[in-house]
Amino acid sequence: MGRNTRRRPTGPRRATFAAFALMLGGGGLVAANVYASATEDGSGTDAQTRSAAAATIDCPDVGNKLTEVPEKARGDVDKELATLDQQVAEAYRQLQSATPEQRQDSGYTDENVMKPLKEKRSETLDRIGNAMDQAGQRPDGLDSMADCSMRTWQNGGQDNGQNGDGQGDGQNGDDQNGQNGQDGNGDQQGGNGGQAGNGPVAADFVDITKVAPNVQAKPQNSNNASTGSFTTNCGVNANKNFNSDNVIAAPGVTNGAHHTHDYVGNQKINAFSSNDNFLQGGTSCDNKDDLSSYYWPVVRLQDGTQEFDQNNDGGGKEGNVGKILTPVQAEIKYVGNPTSKVVAMPQFLRIITGDAKTTTNGLANANAHWSCTGFEDKVQLTEQYPLCPQGSKVVRTFAFQSCWDGRNIDSANHRTHDAFVDPKTGACPNGFQAIPQLTERIVYDIPTPTIENGQVKNPYAVDSFPEQLHKPATDHNDFISITTGGLADKIADCINSGRDCGAGGGGDQGSGGDDQGSGGGATEQPSEQPSDQPSDEPTAQPTEDPTTPPAGDDNGNGNAGNDGSGKGNGDNGSGKGDNGGSDDQTAQPPATQTQQPSDDDPTMSSTTDPEVYASAKAKASKSAAAGAEQGGSGNDDDNGDGSVQAQGTGGNGSVVGNQAEPQGGDLAETGTTLWPAAAGTVLLIGGLFLLTRTRRRY
Repeated sequence: MGRNTRRRPTGPRRATFAAFALMLGGGGLVAANVYASATEDGSGTDAQTRSAAAATIDCPDVGNKLTEVPEKARGDVDKELATLDQQVAEAYRQLQSATPEQRQDSGYTDENVMKPLKEKRSETLDRIGNAMDQAGQRPDGLDSMADCSMRTWQNGGQDNGQNGDGQGDGQNGDDQNGQNGQDGNGDQQGGNGGQAGNGPVAADFVDITKVAPNVQAKPQNSNNASTGSFTTNCGVNANKNFNSDNVIAAPGVTNGAHHTHDYVGNQKINAFSSNDNFLQGGTSCDNKDDLSSYYWPVVRLQDGTQEFDQNNDGGGKEGNVGKILTPVQAEIKYVGNPTSKVVAMPQFLRIITGDAKTTTNGLANANAHWSCTGFEDKVQLTEQYPLCPQGSKVVRTFAFQSCWDGRNIDSANHRTHDAFVDPKTGACPNGFQAIPQLTERIVYDIPTPTIENGQVKNPYAVDSFPEQLHKPATDHNDFISITTGGLADKIADCINSGRDCGAGGGGDQGSGGDDQGSGGGATEQPSEQPSDQPSDEPTAQPTEDPTTPPAGDDNGNGNAGNDGSGKGNGDNGSGKGDNGGSDDQTAQPPATQTQQPSDDDPTMSSTTDPEVYASAKAKASKSAAAGAEQGGSGNDDDNGDGSVQAQGTGGNGSVVGNQAEPQGGDLAETGTTLWPAAAGTVLLIGGLFLLTRTRRRY
């Protein structure tokens, strides 16, 4: 039988080719749109994340778990805990210095980074155990804390969770095959972001104007409430008193903090200071009886600046780079308790608020609060830095623990001797008594970073341990109470009697002050700057320009008040608040007011003085699910005056997230994003229809 060589008609062949062309084109559009959607950043910046994930090293925080250490062993234990921190920092630097291929090779990282780290930690933990054993109290489970793990973030969230707490605040994975770095203009090149390659990243920032209000009311005052306040003006560290020590957590250890601190108040605080020489330190405070030490991590603008510590421990060697920013204002105020009178703070009491290691520890002890002037009574952020609108300044607010066990001035983990009040009632836990609550409000004039293509340009960030990636939640603050002349009793008496005293307090009755902002207050100390020179004792970082500036300079001392109340202009860095008037805790949340602008500063809106009652374990989870997994609530409670109460005690409770509401685009943006997929689908369906009709017809 002969072969049938009849050709198919031209019309059907053309129709078939057209159908396949439509199907291929439509499928290609759909696939391209799916890929683009998969790589789009979910932070509301229309950014694009890449395949390489940011990574850090997660080790158990041994110091936080050692709640009881015999007094005899504490010196040795503290030094060994500092050694553990040093080991983690070194391992992280080794991880960063590896090539992208080596970082992605689990065999390489295990053999060259993680295994040596575990061996070193095991030896250090054994020394801790021996020191405590000699004091008669060796803890169980030390060996189990030698293991560390790699923690990675991708597409704005941590891919393997954090100790089961459901956190996902992490970092954007970036491009360049994981290469880290930043050019001189502060532009990120990938990896973990930031000028030094260890953060921050775009996901660490949020436009504060797009964040839903999350500040709640503070506890109501009872009839026995202590409603007064005491303000002390100690300047803004314009004399650049820095070091990377931490005499509370790592006494006797140079560079125990692995990041640089601002110091105001006592001028001779370093790793080698002790109760014996605290009283010889001099002070930057107007009130010469206030020798207390107030210190916090510096904030840097990562604009490519080579700071004095660029090649030093605590600075550039550990990823803390960029221009150190001097606050324009640093207000230090003590307030009362809503349910009881307060007792005077004991001499040399130490308090650390917040947790410098939340990136690996989780948010259980976080107490960071970031906001912008004009927004403080509405929005407080823990897990993101705010992008402030024009004319608004960045604000860090701290509310310290205000309950004391009545016996100890410190504890092994620097936490169990003090506590937060109950977030709902304001009462101290059983066995604790109320002390004046230290609150600090630190204001910075920072150019607003920009986010382009998933990367943040000219970001700012708080100094941190290198492996903590400059996350905003790692912000923390340190305090040592050191007073003379009966000042501690005067502060308590002022607060208990309902007066507003101290710098700018306006006299014993709180009725306003003079135009010099000197106030009367309970102490009536002259407004002088100390003549004491910084200590000659060894420090981790050199102190630059050791003399304290005269009154009226950037420390803001001696400037005129805005309204005769004795509280100086907030922009002069006086730390005396934005306005005058009483700080009665029963008052309604004060309205914002316009500050007096400086020559180069636009007019801005700012809230008034903070009166903060914070709870233990200040949790601010990114979602209700995260809070539920942590087994606690996470509300940031308002104090009615622009500060917050960081609520996070155990049990069930609602969670107020510290992040923007879902920021879906408008219809135009949605159409722009979805039209390729829609067109592709139409083409695909049209091709299938045409192919089916052709096959049926022919």
